[in-house]
Amino acid sequence: MVTVRSIRAKAGSEPITMLTAYDAPTAGVVDEAGIDIVLVGDSMGNTALGYDSTLPVTVEDVASRTAAVARATDDALVVADMPFLSVGVDEASSVEHCGRMLKEADADAVKLECGPHTVELTERLVRLGVPVMAHLGLTPQRVKEVGYGRQGTDRDDAQEILDLAKAHAEAGAFSLVLEHVPANLAKQVTEAIDIPTIGIGAGPDCDGQVLVVDDVVGMSDRTPPFATQFGDVKSEMEKAVGAYRDAVEAGEFPADEHSHVEDDLDELY
Repeated sequence: MVTVRSIRAKAGSEPITMLTAYDAPTAGVVDEAGIDIVLVGDSMGNTALGYDSTLPVTVEDVASRTAAVARATDDALVVADMPFLSVGVDEASSVEHCGRMLKEADADAVKLECGPHTVELTERLVRLGVPVMAHLGLTPQRVKEVGYGRQGTDRDDAQEILDLAKAHAEAGAFSLVLEHVPANLAKQVTEAIDIPTIGIGAGPDCDGQVLVVDDVVGMSDRTPPFATQFGDVKSEMEKAVGAYRDAVEAGEFPADEHSHVEDDLDELY
C-alpha cells in the first residue's frame, strides 16, 4: 500500500502519479492501474456536479465522494480536497472539517489550497495526526480574485510561492501540488524543499504529476492546455447509448434472452 511516508520518500527519486476520482468505479480503475495517489478533488464541482466552478462544493459533497472512493481503493493513497471556506475561517472548524475526512470518510490525507493563512493550520493538523498535502500556484478557489491564468510569472509572485512552499514544508506538509506555474519556478521550488512536488501545468521537473481524470480519459468538453487526452471514453459512451436507443426504438431490445416467462402466470384474466 502507498502511504504518506512512502510518498514523502519519493522526493528526488521515482516519479509520483496522481489522478482525481469522484466515484467508486473510477477509483477502482485508477487504483488497479497502479496510480500512487487518488485525489478526491473539489474539481468535482465542474466535472461531476454540474457547477461552473469549484466554489459551491461542500464539505458533505467531498466527504460522501471520498468515502465512495476509499471503499473502492486498495493500494493508492486517498486524499480529500478541502473545499472553499472549509478551512481558514477559524482553526476549530478547519480542524473539525479536515478530521472528518479521515474519521468518517476514510481518507488518508487532506489537501489544502494554501496561502499565508494555512501555514499554522498545516502545523496544527500534522500535530493532530492529519497528513497535509499543500497546494500553491493556481488555486481555483480564488478564481474570483485571480482567475484561471498562470501564476508566479513575475519575480515577486514567484518569490512568494517559493517562500510559502518552504513554510509549508517546514510546517509538516508531506507533499506539494504546484498548479499552472512556470516550469523554471517549479524546478526551483522542487530543489528548495525536501518534500515531493506534484505538478499540474508546472513542467517536467516536479517529483510527480497530477491530472483530472476526465481530461485523461476524454470526458471533458475542453482539455486545458497543460493536459493531454489519453483516451476517448466520451465517444465510446455516445456510441453505446446511441446503440441502446436504436435497439429499443427498433424493437430489438429486449430480446427473448433478456426476458423470463413464468408459465403459471398465463391467462390470469
